[in-house]
Amino acid sequence: MPTKIKLKERTVKAVHFIQEYFDLERDLDDFDKIHESISKDIVFKGTNLWILIFAIIVASVGLNMNSTAVIIGAMLISPLMGPINGMGYSIATYNFDLFRKSIKNFSFAVLASIVASTTYFALSPISTAYSELLARTSPTIYDVLIALFGGAAGIVAITSKQKGNVIPGVAIATALMPPLCTAGYGLATGKLDFFFGAFYLFTINTVFIALASLIVSQVLKFPIRTIVEPAQRVKVNRWIWTVILIVFLPSIYFGYQLVQEEKFTENAKKFISNVSIFEGNYLLNSEINTSEKHIHLIYGGMNLDSLQKKRIKSKIYDFGLKETSIEISQGLSFENDADDKYVEILKLRNELERLQQKVKYRDKAIDSIKNIGKFGEVLLAELQPLFPSVRECIYAETFVHNDTIGEPVPASVIYFSLNKKMESKELEKKLENWLKRRLKTEAVILRLHYWDEKN
Repeated sequence: MPTKIKLKERTVKAVHFIQEYFDLERDLDDFDKIHESISKDIVFKGTNLWILIFAIIVASVGLNMNSTAVIIGAMLISPLMGPINGMGYSIATYNFDLFRKSIKNFSFAVLASIVASTTYFALSPISTAYSELLARTSPTIYDVLIALFGGAAGIVAITSKQKGNVIPGVAIATALMPPLCTAGYGLATGKLDFFFGAFYLFTINTVFIALASLIVSQVLKFPIRTIVEPAQRVKVNRWIWTVILIVFLPSIYFGYQLVQEEKFTENAKKFISNVSIFEGNYLLNSEINTSEKHIHLIYGGMNLDSLQKKRIKSKIYDFGLKETSIEISQGLSFENDADDKYVEILKLRNELERLQQKVKYRDKAIDSIKNIGKFGEVLLAELQPLFPSVRECIYAETFVHNDTIGEPVPASVIYFSLNKKMESKELEKKLENWLKRRLKTEAVILRLHYWDEKN
C-alpha cells in the first residue's frame, strides 16, 4: 500500500509540473483590458486602413516578383488580425453587437485590400503567375492547419500580460495577405479560377482563425457580458458548426488531391530517370501533366519502333503509374543520310561510355590489388588472440606453375614470424587449417620463421 500511495503522489506532482508549464491563466491579462484591446483593434479607419493598403501593395509586389522575403515584409506590417479575433471573441462571449461590428469592419478591410491589389496588378507590366501566386490558388487541409494554429498563436499573444516575444499579427497575415492579393491578381488578369481559388483559401483561413480565437476565448473562460438564452446559444453553436463543415469538407478533398499529385510526380520522375537512355536513344525532354496523368517523352537517336515504345511504356507498372498515358516522340533522328555525322557522334558516344565502364572496372581491380597488401594486417589481428606467439605476418596472392604447358594455379602465400621455438609440425598444421577455413581455399602456401632464429 505505501508503494501505491507514493506512486500516486509522484503522478500528481508530475501532472502539476506539466500544468505549470502549459498554464495560460497565470499570464492572463485583465479581462477588461483584453476586451478593450480587441474592441479597439476591430475598427478600420485612418491609420489602420492606410497601413493595410500599403501592406497589400507590398505583398502584391512580392507575389508579382516571386519574392518570399517581400511577402514576409508585408505580413509584418499588416493589421488584419483585429476584426477576425473580434469575430471569434464575440462569438465565444455571445456579444452579438461586437460580432456585427467585427463583420462590418472586416468586410470593409477585405474590399479595400482587393481593390488595392487589383489596381496594382492591373497597372503592373508583369502578369506572369509565379510559384508564390500559384500556391494560393489551390487550398488544402494543410491551409486549415496553418490558419488554426496561426490564429491560436495570435489570440494567445493578445491575452497575455507579457504579450510574448512574437508579433501576433504575422500569424494571421501569413494566412490572409497572399490569398487576398492573389484574388486581386485573378480579377486584374481576368483569371476567375485564380480569383475563386484564392478567395476560397481566404475564406478557409478566416473561418479557422476565428475558430481558434473562439476556442482559446472559451478555454480561458472570458466572461459573457450579455444575457443569452440557452436556446440562442444552441442556435449559435449550430450555425458555427454548419459554417465550419461547409468550409472544411472541400479542403479535405483538395488536400487528398494534392497528396496524390505529389505522389504521381515523384513516381513519374523515377520512371523518366529509368528510361532516360534506351537502346541507343537519349531522352531530350520530358513533360509531366499531373491533372491528366500524362507523361510525354521526347527522344533523340535511332528511330524507336513500335516494339521499343511498347517496352518503354511497360515500365510504368514498376513505378505505380498503372493508369498513366505515355506519349513518345522522336525529337532528333540519326537514321537519315543527311545525318550521317550524327550517327558517327552516337557511335563515338557509345564507345566512350563503353571505355568509361571499362576504366571503372579497372579502377576497382587496382583498388582490390592495393587492399591485398593490407590483408596481412587483418590476418595478424585475428590470429594473435588464438596464437599469441605469432609476431609478424606477410600475405600475398600469386600463381603456382607446375609446368610450362598447364594453366597456373592461384594460391595464397602467408609468411609468419613467431616469438619462440615450438613444435614446428603441430603449430604449422594448426595455422594451415585455420588459414584454409579463413580464406575458404585449399591453395595455401604457409611458411614459418622463428624470432630466435633471426638473432
